[in-house]
Amino acid sequence: MGCFIVEGKRKLNGSIRVSGNKNEALPVIAASLLCSDSIEICNLPDIGDVRCMLNISENLGAVVSPLLNGSVSIDAGKINSSILPIELSSKIRASILFASSLLVRTGKATICQPGGDTIGRRRLDSHFLVFKALGAKLHVEYKKNLDVTQETIYIIDAPHGLTGADIYLDEASVTATENAIIAASGAKGKTVISNAASEPHVQGLCNFLGKLGVKIEGTGSNVLTIYGSETFTRCKHQIGSDYIEAGSFIGLAAATGSDLLITGVDPQHLRMILFQFERIGVSVETDSANKAVHVPDHQSLKIRKDLGGVIPRIEDSPWPGFPTDLMSILLVTATQSEGTCLIHEKMFESRLFFTDKLITMGAQIVLCDPHRAVIVGPSQLYGSTISSPDIRAGMALLIAACTAQGKSLINNIEQIDRGYEQIDIRLNRLGASIKRINDRRGKICQSGANL
Repeated sequence: MGCFIVEGKRKLNGSIRVSGNKNEALPVIAASLLCSDSIEICNLPDIGDVRCMLNISENLGAVVSPLLNGSVSIDAGKINSSILPIELSSKIRASILFASSLLVRTGKATICQPGGDTIGRRRLDSHFLVFKALGAKLHVEYKKNLDVTQETIYIIDAPHGLTGADIYLDEASVTATENAIIAASGAKGKTVISNAASEPHVQGLCNFLGKLGVKIEGTGSNVLTIYGSETFTRCKHQIGSDYIEAGSFIGLAAATGSDLLITGVDPQHLRMILFQFERIGVSVETDSANKAVHVPDHQSLKIRKDLGGVIPRIEDSPWPGFPTDLMSILLVTATQSEGTCLIHEKMFESRLFFTDKLITMGAQIVLCDPHRAVIVGPSQLYGSTISSPDIRAGMALLIAACTAQGKSLINNIEQIDRGYEQIDIRLNRLGASIKRINDRRGKICQSGANL
C-alpha cells in the first residue's frame, strides 16, 4: 500500500501526452487468446490493470513478453487452462472478458465474481445471456472459504463450440458487448448484436479483430454483424489514445488554473466532453491536425445556466454522450466554478459517494441521493487526509489536492495507479508537488526518483 503527499496551489505548465486507452487495451489482451500465433500490441499503458490482464494470460498458458515501452507480444499457442485464477481475476472487472476467448479456444470457462471499482452494482446477467444465446450452458457453484465467506464460481460450457445467433442486449453494457464480440468472432456462422455499446474502445476491439481476420460490419453503431472465423491471423495492433485521460487532464488544468497542452488525443472523441466542460466555464482550443487540445490558464469558470435561468443538469449517458468515467473529474472541477449545477450520475449508485471527502476539504456539495449531487462554487479547498475509493474518484481527489491550500495525504493510491500511468512523475514534470510514500520500504521518496 502507498500514498501521495500533495502540496497544493501550484500552477502547472507545459505539455503532457495521453497514454493508450486502458478500456481498449484490456479487451484486446483478452481477445489475443483467440489466436494461436503471436500477437503484438503497441501503445499499452503501463498500469496495474494492464499488468493484471497480462498476468492472467500467462496463468492460462500464453507466453507473454515483458511490457517495454508500451509494447508486448502474446503467444497463445498453448492454452492449458480454462480456469481463471481467482486471486488475479477478483482484482479486475475486465477479467470476465477471458470467458469468451476461453469458450472459443477450450469450450469451457470457469470464472469467479470479477473485481474492479466499487462504484455500485455491476450485473453479470448480460454476459451470461450472450453466452446462452450462442449455445453455451451455465452452472453456478458456491465455495465456502476458511474465513466462512462464500465464493461464487461460474462454469460456462460449450463443448461443441459456439453458434452464431441474433442477440439483443438487455442493456448497452460495454463489457458485455465486448464479450459478445469476442465470442461471436469464434462462433460458427453469423451473429447480429443489437443495442451494442459503441464507445471508441469497443470500436478499437472491432478493428483489432478485423486484423485477426474476422469480418465485422457496423463498427461504431449499435448494431454489429459478425461473421465467425475458425482461424485467426497474427497481427500488430496499436491501442488508441485514452480520451478519458485527456478529459482528466482538462479538468486538472481548469481546476488549478494551469496552462496545459494535451497531445496524442483525437479531438473527435472529446466533442461531448468539451461541451459539458464548457457548461461549467472551461474553454478548450482543439487542434485536430496535430491531435492536441490546449487548455489556457485564463478560464471564466462560471457555470452557464440553461435557458430561462435554470440550474444546469449535467448527466452521463452511453456513447456518444458524456462518459460516466469523467463524472468524478467534472464534479471536482465544478467546485471551482462560480454558480450552481446538478450532477446526475445515472449508471452507478456508489460513484458519487467520494463527495464526502471533497466536503471535508471545503467543497460546497449537497449529495441529494446516490445518483445526484448539487455543487455550489467556487469553493476554497483545503488539504486533508483522504483515500482513493476507485480509479476515477482517485484521480478526482488528486486534482482536488493539487487545487487545495496546503498539504493533502491521499491513501490507497493503488487505485489511481490502476488507471493512470506514472501520474505523479508526469504531473511533477509540469510543476506539481507530489511525493510518493512506498510502504514496502517505509520511506518517503520524491516522485520520479528510484524507489
